[in-house]
Amino acid sequence: MAVKLAVFDMDGTLVSSHQTIYDTTVHTLKLFNAYKEMPVDKFNDLIGWHFGDLLPEFDIHLDDMEAFIDEYKKHYFDFMESSHLFPDVIETFEELKKMGVKIGMLTTKGQDQTEKILKYFNITGYFDYIMGRRPGLAHKPSPDPLLLICSELGIKPEETIMIGDSELDVQCGKNAGSKTAAVTFGYRKKEILELESPDFIIDNLITLKYILTDINAY
Repeated sequence: MAVKLAVFDMDGTLVSSHQTIYDTTVHTLKLFNAYKEMPVDKFNDLIGWHFGDLLPEFDIHLDDMEAFIDEYKKHYFDFMESSHLFPDVIETFEELKKMGVKIGMLTTKGQDQTEKILKYFNITGYFDYIMGRRPGLAHKPSPDPLLLICSELGIKPEETIMIGDSELDVQCGKNAGSKTAAVTFGYRKKEILELESPDFIIDNLITLKYILTDINAY
């Protein structure tokens, strides 16, 4: 079945943001007097998790997670200079648009912060639907946010491909009944991604052009 919608994760897939995320997290935890040592390598392996799941991995427990997240968002752009788009992001978007494939965003970052980051990189206009973390809606690996994107755009899940750098992205896509592509240049080792059996494993985003061209030829 032809692919009509490509849905991307953000951090580790479109944006190299690990240093920004780490520095902002450390800064905010110190403001809450809750900082404990967080080895960078382990932290990067957990990027993509919601803070409510990530911080306990470092034995950090907060009484008010939403207050922490609100403060985190206030300071995120203080460290934004460490973030940049991965190679081929713009070219990939341009090619997908030429093919008539719609483009969606699905991230665990808050909706307002997601929109600000996309605006910062001047790529908002490429997206047909932007889905950040929203109150009352389960986050990845639940299929719910991906299914909502499909519903809003009038595209079947089986006509959709979910692209991301973590097990959460692959699981979300599989749970929704969509095709999945895992990128190797993000925050998970290739062997971890292979355990999830995504439909495709890609080393650079522009590979999507050729994958979708082949799929849509039949």
